[in-house]
Amino acid sequence: MKFKISRSVSTTFNIISSLLLVLLLLALAYNNYRKAQTLILKGAIDNARSIAQQIIVTRDYLSKSVTTEPEKNYNLVPQVASTKIAQRLTQGSNFSVRQISLRYRNPENRPDSFEATQLTSFKNNRPTEFWHVVTKDGKKDFRYLLPMLADQSCLTCHGSYESAPAFVKARFPKGHFSYGYKVGEVIGAISISIPMEGLYKEIGANLRHDILYDSFVLILFLVITGWVIRKAILTPVKTVASHISEVAKTGNFSERMERTTSDEIGELIGSFNELMAELDRKTMQRIESEDRYRNFIEIAQSPIITFMADGKIVISNQKAEKLFGLNKQELLGQSIYDFMEKGQELQQAVEDYFSSGRSDLIGTTTLHKMRDVCGRIIEVEMIISVSQSDQNQMFSAILRTIKNEKKV
Repeated sequence: MKFKISRSVSTTFNIISSLLLVLLLLALAYNNYRKAQTLILKGAIDNARSIAQQIIVTRDYLSKSVTTEPEKNYNLVPQVASTKIAQRLTQGSNFSVRQISLRYRNPENRPDSFEATQLTSFKNNRPTEFWHVVTKDGKKDFRYLLPMLADQSCLTCHGSYESAPAFVKARFPKGHFSYGYKVGEVIGAISISIPMEGLYKEIGANLRHDILYDSFVLILFLVITGWVIRKAILTPVKTVASHISEVAKTGNFSERMERTTSDEIGELIGSFNELMAELDRKTMQRIESEDRYRNFIEIAQSPIITFMADGKIVISNQKAEKLFGLNKQELLGQSIYDFMEKGQELQQAVEDYFSSGRSDLIGTTTLHKMRDVCGRIIEVEMIISVSQSDQNQMFSAILRTIKNEKKV
């Protein structure tokens, strides 16, 4: 079953524009959200990388420059000092910075499952920085690890037990897994963790602001565009449609519209005016032709009637009106077949003419019995000719009375 939906062009335009507006807003919101996520993630990576590199540089410097001091001041141990420096660097922020190792000495440096997995990966593959956003308990955290490689200065404390300083031997006995590193081996990593919840909330706030701003701009654009389109296109087209409807109702082809532009709408109005002028000219020609034809048949000495294919009489002269006993107003619109004793034969002849282009009753003189308004039978000779009018074929019948019979 098909349902016909009727709505104005203006309503259709508003619906389509609104749908496009919603789709555009969603696309812009999604694009802005993705951009914001990318920027925040890039900022987190850059900050984490910078902090991790500063810690490694600090640790390397202390390993090479501070040699005997750690024996007297434990806070000058490279790992301890760099950790405290990292805490100072990230103080007041939500950054969590740790130095981790699979063979840790300080329990605080013991890696969690995520860090242990990545340290193992660093150990078995070419070590490089690694970052990932992980979800735990419904919360997202940015995790960053930068591997630390052992150099010669690191082996002072992490090489063999025999070569280690006394304060290290005192704390970590022989056989402890923190000994035995070699140059170039992954000794641990700088691990940085950043909660993303606060950053994502900031994205949401910015997104709402952007949506409100974009909505205002797009709605303003839609209103202005709708006004321009309605004024430049819809209103002129509606005016043309109104004129066409008026012409169809009244048949008055003298209507003209003022053309004020040279664009497509102006061309449409120009075409409408040309069409009206042509129809007006043809109507005048048809009226003149019909007037000449009426004048001609009025002076004819025989009854003449013109009828359509369905038998409807459209033109008659006074002789025909007298023959059938009806005035012009009464006769016009009647069917000629109803006035004939065998009207179905003429009707079939008309149908044959349309189907084959010829008929024995058309174009030749034939005898017929007609019946006037009082029922009297009138025998006539009839000759029918065919003419064309307004895309429709018309039939003109010339009648010659042979004799009149009494009413039956």
